Amino acid sequence: MIRRVYPLNDKTLNFKFLQNEEDFIVEEQPIKFSNSGNFVVLEIKKQNCDTWELLDRLSKFLGVFSNEIGYAGLKDKRATTIQYITIPKKYSKELKNFKSKKVEIKELCLHNKKLNIGDLEGNRFKINLHEVEKADIFHIEKILKIISKFGMPNYFGYQRFGKDVKDNLEKAKELLFGDGKVKDKKVAKMLMSAYQSTFFNAWLVERLKLDKNSFKLLNGDIFYDIKNDKLFTPKSISEKVLADFKEHLITPTGLLPGRDVYKAREEALKIEQKYDDSAISEKGYRREAIIFPKNITCKYDLEKKMCSLDFTLPKGSYATVLVEFLANRNFS
Repeated sequence: MIRRVYPLNDKTLNFKFLQNEEDFIVEEQPIKFSNSGNFVVLEIKKQNCDTWELLDRLSKFLGVFSNEIGYAGLKDKRATTIQYITIPKKYSKELKNFKSKKVEIKELCLHNKKLNIGDLEGNRFKINLHEVEKADIFHIEKILKIISKFGMPNYFGYQRFGKDVKDNLEKAKELLFGDGKVKDKKVAKMLMSAYQSTFFNAWLVERLKLDKNSFKLLNGDIFYDIKNDKLFTPKSISEKVLADFKEHLITPTGLLPGRDVYKAREEALKIEQKYDDSAISEKGYRREAIIFPKNITCKYDLEKKMCSLDFTLPKGSYATVLVEFLANRNFS
């Protein structure tokens, strides 16, 4: 798998990063709920329990199909996570008897529809870095300022590819080009998503190498209008486009190859077509190349040599990528 690069960082740090319930906390930033309707919104706090396990536990307890439970995003297992789910209102009374050491449930309000993937504003992360030397904290603060100003690469993090990266990508290729079969549709979809993600990451590495000081915009790039949540392709990279990118109003996007997806044009297409694959039958997507973390804070405990980070990322982005950026090395 291609190495994720961070051109704006010229120093490698060797702090210790651990994903566990004390050092990795994720809080989903929810959408506004309607406060009326046939679905109950639940706030779920869980430890060492990923979203799939949560859905499995709840569906078995309630005696419903797991697809009746709505969720906005997938959350890691090795963490403390707060996320929001919906269940049909008629099942809510049963929840009073649900007990689990891993899961706490708080009933919030009603909503007019089931939550679907992407129905969230973003995620807030609280992460502790250990064995951080005093001299390194100044470099960490410097890189955080760079990230605040210029944004950061929106790579898919190592979690996207699973523990056995090579095996998983080979299985995906067998599903596409060979006789490979996977009975579990959820697993098959995850394999294909991982395969699509390798193209995006490789494309992003090449684009970042065009200019070491900033992300170079190209004619034909497809941009994401952050405020209005829509894609557009300007006629050229004008002063206004450059200014809007600098002001974090828009961001260029890269391709996750597949069907029914917009493709770049002109100069941008010359690079993008190297990271396309017409054999992929899964739906394709455009993904932001650069994202802009918000509300970044950094606190340092000299005695414990611990650096505590607090920041918010757009939905679908990886906190581990920000930590990699600070370390200037890939985690696995």
